[in-house]
Amino acid sequence: MTTHRLPRPTLTLSSTVIEAPDAAELADFYRRLLGWEPVQEEPDWVKLLPPGGGSGLSFQTSKPYVPPVWPASLTSEGDQLMMLHLDFEVTDLEAGVAHAVAEGATPAEFQPQHDVRVLFDPVGHPFCLFVRDQVLGETPAISPEWVAEQARDIRTQDPRASEAVTPDRREAAGTAEEPGSGDAVPA
Repeated sequence: MTTHRLPRPTLTLSSTVIEAPDAAELADFYRRLLGWEPVQEEPDWVKLLPPGGGSGLSFQTSKPYVPPVWPASLTSEGDQLMMLHLDFEVTDLEAGVAHAVAEGATPAEFQPQHDVRVLFDPVGHPFCLFVRDQVLGETPAISPEWVAEQARDIRTQDPRASEAVTPDRREAAGTAEEPGSGDAVPA
């Protein structure tokens, strides 16, 4: 028996949709981070496109949003696991991290690779900055002091940069455990 297949329709990736407690607020973070402009803004939906064209990022308000836990080794039963993340290539890893932090991102405590930095957006979605050429040596720890210094430098150069740099991604997403609850949360 021969199966007749229909011709494949044309499919074009238009956007990756990211849920957040407030679509406009998270879209504004990514607008500042990437320099992309909104092309569609509705009460619970914002779409950003890169200036040179291509697929964009869309943001949808989801009131029951729960931030993912990353890395998976920090999860406990019932935690929302990361299902996908965004990768952004940068030419200078330290400058890219400093810019992201100044705009409101938080570096992850665990950094698994030399040429990649994992950060969390203001509502806890992990994303990566990477350089194409590998950086030799051990993966450096990102100290809170270094992050604060880099954020201050960027704010000094660009007064429009965000003032808020949150040290704990769960706290930023409003899901921090109460002190003494027994659950370790990365700082």
